[in-house]
Amino acid sequence: MSSPSIEELPESRLGTKEHWDTVYAREVENYDDHGEEGEVWFGEDAVEKMVDWVLDNVELSPPTKVLDIGTGNGHLLFSLLSSIPPTHLTGVDYSPASVDLCRRIGAGRAEAGEEGADAVQFGEMDVLDPAEVKRVGDGEWGLVLDKGTYDAICLTPTDPNAPASEKPSAIYPQRVAALLKRGGYFLITSCNFTENEIKSRFTSGTGLSYHSRVPHPTFSFGGQTGARVCTVAFQKEA
Repeated sequence: MSSPSIEELPESRLGTKEHWDTVYAREVENYDDHGEEGEVWFGEDAVEKMVDWVLDNVELSPPTKVLDIGTGNGHLLFSLLSSIPPTHLTGVDYSPASVDLCRRIGAGRAEAGEEGADAVQFGEMDVLDPAEVKRVGDGEWGLVLDKGTYDAICLTPTDPNAPASEKPSAIYPQRVAALLKRGGYFLITSCNFTENEIKSRFTSGTGLSYHSRVPHPTFSFGGQTGARVCTVAFQKEA
């Protein structure tokens, strides 16, 4: 059951596969026509903060296996390429057009001289499907990344009569925990939830515990202080 202090987000087309298929099909055309890789969700600063956290907190020798859920255009993984071998970097998305875009970008970067960019692995996966989680490798990943994916999943249209435990917002944390090996890390950046809400959702019955946070610039309004996004790290029990 969801925490009583956390409200479900209203349904939106941003939570549908059809929307993202359309978005990334357009991005593929744009990349082919103009060489533009597409939008960087939450901006480069958020990406840099996630990469810095990984370098500061994750044991990379020997390299760990990294899975980026809802990889989009693969930008976060390409940003890790200088520190982690491409054979240990995998991005998944439920949109085949996203996967196509990532592979094209990887090939283009490699052609431009970025060593290993075309060896980063990309594939389709619906993280809410337990069979897909098993196929991709439950219990195998040392680091799972999420930059905006949980935000979109929480907008998915659902049966209003379904119990809270069957909503995508409740299923997703369980799937993430299943993918991680013992002692592995989950790093998430969200714009739709506060840090405390993310903590509550990902530590309830998952075997994950709060590890650390990444600070972001804050603003004040109406006597309250907040940030545009939050980045929170969890670790699976060893």
